[in-house]
Amino acid sequence: MENLLADLAREHALGALFLTAFLAATLLPLGSEWLLALLILQGQPALSAVLVAGAGNTLGAATNYLIGWGGERWWRHRPHPPRQLARLERAQTLMGRYGGWALLFSWLPVVGDPLCVVAGALRFPLLPFVLIVAVGKLGRYAFLAWATQQAAGLW
Repeated sequence: MENLLADLAREHALGALFLTAFLAATLLPLGSEWLLALLILQGQPALSAVLVAGAGNTLGAATNYLIGWGGERWWRHRPHPPRQLARLERAQTLMGRYGGWALLFSWLPVVGDPLCVVAGALRFPLLPFVLIVAVGKLGRYAFLAWATQQAAGLW
């Protein structure tokens, strides 16, 4: 039974990473970095783990973008907690100051998710959005994979 569970875990590890990275990029308070590091330490090839996590996290960010795109009018006409408004204002300031290049920082905690929502609400073009966000998110996961390998002496 133990071998069966271990085989199932290995078989579905990348699927679990994709789903965790996807959910972590939405407005849910989750993290996926721990799972990426764990899989690399368990022998998962770093390149495949980085690509899967990056794809899931980019699609999660695109979900936030679509929420901003579709919910912009609704969003403006409902009450917001002050903390949520502060995050949104920081994201709007970054987008105003740096334009689409601010999306390179969509991986940051607290500000990253609202940045993607703001990009959608501002009707930032979808293809540049996906490309810029993917570069930032893949870069973060690649660095994390490298640091994990360095710390474990795997590199």
